[in-house]
Amino acid sequence: MISKELLKKVRRIQIRTRHRVSDHLTGHYHSVFKGQGMEFHEVREYVPGDDIRAIDWNVTARMGHPYIKKFVEEREMTVLLAVDVSASHDFGSTPQLKKDLAAELAAVLAFSATLNNDRVGLLLFTDEVEHYVPPRKGTAHVLRLIRDVLSFQPRHRTTALRPALDFLNHVMPRRVVTFLISDFIVREPLRKPLAITARRHDLIALLVGDKREQAWPQAGLVEWEDAESGARYWVDTSHRPTRRRLAARQLARRQQTLEELRQCGIDAIEVYAGEEYERALIRFFRQREQRMSRS
Repeated sequence: MISKELLKKVRRIQIRTRHRVSDHLTGHYHSVFKGQGMEFHEVREYVPGDDIRAIDWNVTARMGHPYIKKFVEEREMTVLLAVDVSASHDFGSTPQLKKDLAAELAAVLAFSATLNNDRVGLLLFTDEVEHYVPPRKGTAHVLRLIRDVLSFQPRHRTTALRPALDFLNHVMPRRVVTFLISDFIVREPLRKPLAITARRHDLIALLVGDKREQAWPQAGLVEWEDAESGARYWVDTSHRPTRRRLAARQLARRQQTLEELRQCGIDAIEVYAGEEYERALIRFFRQREQRMSRS
């Protein structure tokens, strides 16, 4: 049974994302993701000016005069939303937690895909694959995916990308567009599993974060708990050098992640809880359009 509170959350996200999708993102999404190639449409008679390489010689031999094969762009694509639901996403210094931002990003991308007539699937993961919904079309399906992201209670708390990426490579034999939504707080080497998946699929990373993770407040002696390991630490936040070291460590971790993504040829989009994300998404789409026009 779906609770009234969950239905309200799904409805709020639907309302918030509908405006963003219809007004800002749909055109950019459509321009960037145009399907996987060309598919056969029909055979018709040859007319002067047609490309002779398209002649269907079997039909031509039967009919006694030239016919050509006509192809159209294959519009339908498959999009997979791989969403990290580990415990570190429960953090937030604003009313919007990192997990709330991840759910809203998933909703925006799912609705954009639906308006593009694409199939959308969902993969929720921690240090293992927790939940998988095969790709389908339609608004009702997208609402189900949003509900799953919001309501799912993971069995594990820590993060590992390799099991999720291995699962993706196993269940998706054809190339799919994969949006990997995570804070990328992991304790494993990233480069190899990311590089393998990026060769097989169009992998796009959305790095969700909270600005407070990189700018610690001056709040005296504070006990901090690692959301994933449960380890507790006492930190003197009134000590300025300590705050600087902690902020520098977080910034270095984020920069290392971005560099590993770049080396694997993976586009990365940085978004932060409590801040507008449309500009980051539109900037990504525009950069992709420019690269496509040059290629």
